[in-house]
Amino acid sequence: MLRFPNPSRSYDLTRRAVRFWGHDGAMEASFFVEAPALRIFQPKAVSERELLAVFDGHRSAIQDAAERSYKRGRLGSYLLTEHDF
Repeated sequence: MLRFPNPSRSYDLTRRAVRFWGHDGAMEASFFVEAPALRIFQPKAVSERELLAVFDGHRSAIQDAAERSYKRGRLGSYLLTEHDF
C-alpha cells in the first residue's frame, strides 16, 4: 500500500514539475507532477511559489493520482501529467 508520510515537496526547475515521495513499505518512489497538470486546479499559477501552493492545496487529489499511477507498474519515478487527472 502506497503511503505519503513525508509532506516534503520541491519544485524541479529543469522538469518544471513538483517532486514528492511515496513509500510502499521500505520502498521509496519519486513522483513528479507537471506544471500544466497543476494548472488544471489553478490555471493562472506560473511561479514556483504558486505551483507549490497549488500542490499543497490539492495534495489529496494529487496523491490519489500518484497511487493510480503506481498501481499500473513499479518504476524508478513517476510523472503525473494532465491525463492523470
